[in-house]
Amino acid sequence: MAREYVLAIDQGTTSSRAIIFDEKMKVVATGQKEFPQHFPASGWVEHNPDEIWKSVVSTIRAALRKAKLDARDIAAIGITNQRETVVIWDRETGKPIHNAIVWQDRRTAPLCAKLRKKGLEPTFSKKTGLLLDPYFSGTKIAWLLDNVRGARGLARKGALVAGTIDTFLIWRLTGGKSHATDATNASRTLLYNIAKGQWDEELLNILDVPPQLMADVKDCAADFGVTEKKLFGAEIPILGVAGDQHAATIGQACFEPGTMKSTYGTGCFAVLNTGDKMVRSRNRLLTTIAYQFDGKATYALEGSIFIAGAAVQWLRDGLKVVRRAADTGAMAAKADPTQQVYLVPAFVGLGAPHWDADARGAVFGLTRNSGPNEFARAALESVVFQTHDLLEAMRKDWPGGRDATVLRVDGGMVASDWTMQRLADILDAPVDRPKILETTALGAAWLAGSRAGLWPGQQEFARKWALDRKFNSSMDVDERKHLIRGWKDAVRRTLSDN
Repeated sequence: MAREYVLAIDQGTTSSRAIIFDEKMKVVATGQKEFPQHFPASGWVEHNPDEIWKSVVSTIRAALRKAKLDARDIAAIGITNQRETVVIWDRETGKPIHNAIVWQDRRTAPLCAKLRKKGLEPTFSKKTGLLLDPYFSGTKIAWLLDNVRGARGLARKGALVAGTIDTFLIWRLTGGKSHATDATNASRTLLYNIAKGQWDEELLNILDVPPQLMADVKDCAADFGVTEKKLFGAEIPILGVAGDQHAATIGQACFEPGTMKSTYGTGCFAVLNTGDKMVRSRNRLLTTIAYQFDGKATYALEGSIFIAGAAVQWLRDGLKVVRRAADTGAMAAKADPTQQVYLVPAFVGLGAPHWDADARGAVFGLTRNSGPNEFARAALESVVFQTHDLLEAMRKDWPGGRDATVLRVDGGMVASDWTMQRLADILDAPVDRPKILETTALGAAWLAGSRAGLWPGQQEFARKWALDRKFNSSMDVDERKHLIRGWKDAVRRTLSDN
């Protein structure tokens, strides 16, 4: 029986999805399951790794059932994942020693501050391209080793293993036979030297992380092992892995230097391909590995926004001023044009280019007449203004940044025409929305499908990228400047050092 399908596992912050593509790269079936979020203290966010695992297995089985396929029809699996979320588990039993610490978690802010005070941030930045922030995995691993009884001793003995969610899933899927990750996920740990392509001994020593804890690092398209037969009825090779933003960059076919994509999910992440050159940011952006093929890394500048779609979820679940997230675009269009309400959604601090872990959310410009429509517009505009801040910084850092004026977008929020038009207006640049919005899953699937020989190579894949709609700026220059000035003032008032 010919294996003509590719399965993508898209393990996100709030849900897990399994998406089956056919040989023409069309979606055949999808399974999705949300899982609980755990908030044990203010600024702390955790996931139960076993709940993630169960959600992944159930969604794969659901997708196969909907497609009326079985595991023997699947040529390969590609995995994409929430990135900096980290787990430590027992090498023998596979049992996690603690809940996963999620990328949004801020508990290691004191450790990051301590390391900065020692003057170590330049050391980390030079080697990893990252900043000392609780966002990244390295300090989370150190926290787990320090705070779970006996963990550090067990780690030194080699009894424990660690990894981001991709690594944990690969371990479970292969029955513990493969402890591996890819270069993109490794590049987000604060422990991986992105120039040398290896775990960095000095950084491991600074955080007192035993090297035997860490996974083997592979290309994005590589052999990561095969699934256990008992899981789905037949073995399936795992041939592609990339962190979610890197998979979206691939899915958007941003293979040329100067191409840029922005993904709007729980957070927002803008990635600018800089080719084989590592561009060191002077504006507190991140230098990261965009993807790695045949042992050669392609680099990128990245700006990370912690709260994007989560601001809309807050309106729905916290304030309960909207019934459905999809309603916010229509509500924003009805907002009073004489009011300008700014929401700075620093619920877990501010990401790039501010990197203020202690900032907290604020609303400015409220009047007695401010209501749900104005809040909806403020929430959507907060994402737009934050994207503007990222693009502004990228244009300063990247020599060709002034020419990188077309933004390819994906993620749940881009279905809103109002939001995308506002984005083009504020950026004063075209915004391209592709026909296939499942670009993150598509990127992971392409890695696996191309490795399996079922899907086309890089150049042909890029030619197949198709535009759904281009949004062009139509806003008056003075209005744009006025709105941006108001936003920058709101951010300034929100920063913790004020």
